[in-house]
Amino acid sequence: MNEHNITPSSLEGTNGFEDTKIEAVNPAFDFDKYGIGIEDIKDEADQLLRQSNKAKESKGLFTVKPANDWIEQAKTRPIPKMLFGEFWFESELCILFADTNLGKSILAVQIGDSISKGEQIRGFKLEAEQQPILYFDFELGEKQFQNRYSIEYENDYEWNDNFFRVETNPDAEIPDKESFENYLNHSLERSITETGAKVLIIDNLTYLKNATETAKDALPLMKHLKALKSKYGLSILALAHTPKRDLSKPITRNDLQGSKMLINFCDSSFAIGESQTDKSLRYLKQIKQRNTEQVYDAENVCVCQIDKPHNFLQFEFVDFGTEREHLRQASESDKTELETQIKELLHSEPSISAYAIAKKLCPDEGKFNSFKVKVSRIVNRVSNSSNR
Repeated sequence: MNEHNITPSSLEGTNGFEDTKIEAVNPAFDFDKYGIGIEDIKDEADQLLRQSNKAKESKGLFTVKPANDWIEQAKTRPIPKMLFGEFWFESELCILFADTNLGKSILAVQIGDSISKGEQIRGFKLEAEQQPILYFDFELGEKQFQNRYSIEYENDYEWNDNFFRVETNPDAEIPDKESFENYLNHSLERSITETGAKVLIIDNLTYLKNATETAKDALPLMKHLKALKSKYGLSILALAHTPKRDLSKPITRNDLQGSKMLINFCDSSFAIGESQTDKSLRYLKQIKQRNTEQVYDAENVCVCQIDKPHNFLQFEFVDFGTEREHLRQASESDKTELETQIKELLHSEPSISAYAIAKKLCPDEGKFNSFKVKVSRIVNRVSNSSNR
């Protein structure tokens, strides 16, 4: 057996007998015999080094490493591609919000259909390749869905096999000692792993949580969606409602129900507004973005109309415009009505404060501060005129 060659060298040692001169010990391993190559050893060493570095970088909840290392890591990841123009990119958790009956679901289904076929919607770029999408429909029943995408329940639209629609199973039984929300999250994850879909559209967030108006309710929901996104490399479009808003004011992040936590935790967001000059028109406005500059702001909104040219209900791009063109203009009658209400309250309750009047008359708690200022101005004007 010649697995090791021992060659005398220049080392000397005393072992209790006579001095022995040892040239060197040069072990020679037969790597091929065990299927081990020099590249295997290098790979193993690199892996051990990475594990060691990862352990050093981990600081409990945080990962800490030099900025250059983060850049090198980022270089290994693909550049996010557009899924719906500058509104939604790959790997983003995006929120689309609007008031009821403005077409959120119509646009969301259209976006999903576009991605499943690999064909862009006119006016909005699609850079990502054709791929499977999961559309979680918690709004429409199957017959309502058919009605939207057929002609009087006939001549149905032909969907691409990449488009998976999901609705709740009314016969499903929740396992004992498991909450509805936990079972829902488990089912959501199972749908992702078994279809291999990387694009999710959730219609809508309210179903995933009974309430998203407060930070307490919204925070766990957004953390769970972010965790799913990171774990499976997902792109998520989640639909949400707006509470009653002042239609004479531009849409802002404050118009999203549960806005603080939802907006803080999402990567991007856009909204649908209804034109007050032409009720058949809708406009799309960017609210938050991270992978691009704000292209569609108040000075450049995308104006669309909802149409059903054949058997597919859809948004059709019309033009670009400014948001103010589509806002409700406060009429003189509106101003006069508010002033009349304030005068009546001052007459019936002479000692009432402007703050108390604002609390009584404010139509939207979310807009109370600006409404309070308006009321205070009218109260001062009325009081000054009566003292002359």
